[in-house]
Amino acid sequence: MRRIADLPSLDGKRVIIRCDFNVPLDGDRITDDGRIVASVPTIKYLVDQGAKVVVISHLGRPEGAPDAKYSLAPAAKRLGELLHQDVFFATDTVGSEAHGAVKAMARGAVVVLENLRFNPGETSKDEAEREAFASKLAEFGDFFISDGFGVVHRKQASVYELAKALPSAGGFLIEKELDVLTRLTQNPERPYAVVLGGSKVSDKLGVIDHLLPNVNKLLVGGGMVFTFLAAQGYKVGASLLEQDQIETCKNYLQRAAELGVEVVLPTDIVVASKFGADAEVAITSSAEIESSPFGASGLGLDIGPTSAANFAREIREAKTVFWNGPMGVFEIDKFANGTREVAAALTEVDGLSVVGGGDSAAAVRILGFEDAQFGHISTGGGASLEFLEGKSLPGIEVLG
Repeated sequence: MRRIADLPSLDGKRVIIRCDFNVPLDGDRITDDGRIVASVPTIKYLVDQGAKVVVISHLGRPEGAPDAKYSLAPAAKRLGELLHQDVFFATDTVGSEAHGAVKAMARGAVVVLENLRFNPGETSKDEAEREAFASKLAEFGDFFISDGFGVVHRKQASVYELAKALPSAGGFLIEKELDVLTRLTQNPERPYAVVLGGSKVSDKLGVIDHLLPNVNKLLVGGGMVFTFLAAQGYKVGASLLEQDQIETCKNYLQRAAELGVEVVLPTDIVVASKFGADAEVAITSSAEIESSPFGASGLGLDIGPTSAANFAREIREAKTVFWNGPMGVFEIDKFANGTREVAAALTEVDGLSVVGGGDSAAAVRILGFEDAQFGHISTGGGASLEFLEGKSLPGIEVLG
């Protein structure tokens, strides 16, 4: 991959940087600024080099038309606070205000353009439409830096076609992401444990397939665990269950045994009377979920306390740990203990601990952990998983 150091002098040059400012919002309040914080080192470097920095990003899924609730204005404001300098926000992407703002830039100035996805060409399935939009974006720059790792698995105008339209390179964030993820796939320090959670087994099939031969232990929690329990012949009440993946889970358990990989499943489950903060709860054996007071209508919404302690011990004993997917419905406090225990254990790993973006990254921040407590928190849930599945990432390949 071409890197910033491979480019000629950027002093006085216009540099477009594709960031990932797809942050969660509550109105116009950013509830997790992790992705903006992660973009600062590259942007600060460009500013210090005397470049004129044009920041582009998407936020949400506005369906190719302007939508005020998806405006990047809050992100631009937060970026200015983090950079300790004025950041101008253009209220359009390739319109008159954007052109005027870029034309007026001085050395070291930063402009953020409005949401890329307000333009249908950004995500179009038609390559010609993407190329046309990328050519409009290219008018703003002499160079292009790709630093939005969360979107490099997408062939979109600002990720793929723009990188071909201008001299381009990967930014520091992408360099760091690739370095860490490569360490998870090539000669990882052992013992190597992978912790998977989240709602569905089907979301993690590729990761399990690709990593199973390379790990020592696979710890499974979250909603996906009930399909594994069903594969062992247990009844799981009204818990989330992918009936069509039961046979797949049986095959994984058999394959793991053949490879000498220990699959660690919860031995106890927090079962609820319903989904909600006011639900009644009971702790029950994983093998006897329907024996809870709620019978067949009981919902498993977190791994139990014994399992959480066991998972934490397994994590602390590992030298390399990758975690993707919460252990339960962490947004509700009575179902957050499993996720909290896993996160706390990752902060104590004597080696490399990686939080695989997405809901896991949101969980550690919501639960009060600091980014610096972990070896790495990925900014790209989907991109991280696809890398670990062995898939090609178009936004990286185009920088080669």
